[in-house]
Amino acid sequence: MLRLITVQGKQIEPYLDALGALRITVFRDYPYLYDGSLDYERDYLKVYLEAERSLAVLAIHGDAVVGATTCMPMADEGPEFQEAFVKAGHDISRICYLGESILLPQYRGRGLGRQFFKHRENHARSLSLGLTTFCAVDRPQDHPLRPQDYRPLDDFWISQGYQKQPGMQATFHWKEVHEAAESAKTLTFWTKELK
Repeated sequence: MLRLITVQGKQIEPYLDALGALRITVFRDYPYLYDGSLDYERDYLKVYLEAERSLAVLAIHGDAVVGATTCMPMADEGPEFQEAFVKAGHDISRICYLGESILLPQYRGRGLGRQFFKHRENHARSLSLGLTTFCAVDRPQDHPLRPQDYRPLDDFWISQGYQKQPGMQATFHWKEVHEAAESAKTLTFWTKELK
């Protein structure tokens, strides 16, 4: 049976490797094409353990973590996440950053994506954070590794009340599956004012 559990801060620790392995699996596919390692993931995800106000929602089937989503106050994130908002004159202290929302392919189409947004937005409200945001990698339409049947998630995000902010971007570095070394990628932010 599929169930959702929520954990915060240090409670995430027992699930850290499962979350890292899931990120590696899901983000290996287009559009991220991420060639990750568990060591890198442990280091990357450490910020969620250290932030008391972070949240992870895990979709568990049997004993396996098959989906997950995370969020935390933007004030607890690194400067590379904050920079676009600081430049645009936003108050960082009222923003909740929505991290990954990932599901193994066989669990998609069951409404879990909507539930993930609901959990994260409710968490933001509980912390009195009025703006939620996430970022998504930018890829050209004619990217050589784009699958024929690829469907961008833009329509889904719009249906959840998010608006793309073309002028607000961040740059991150990771190694793609066909790269010898890390390279820079731009990601564009999407935002929503919570009611």
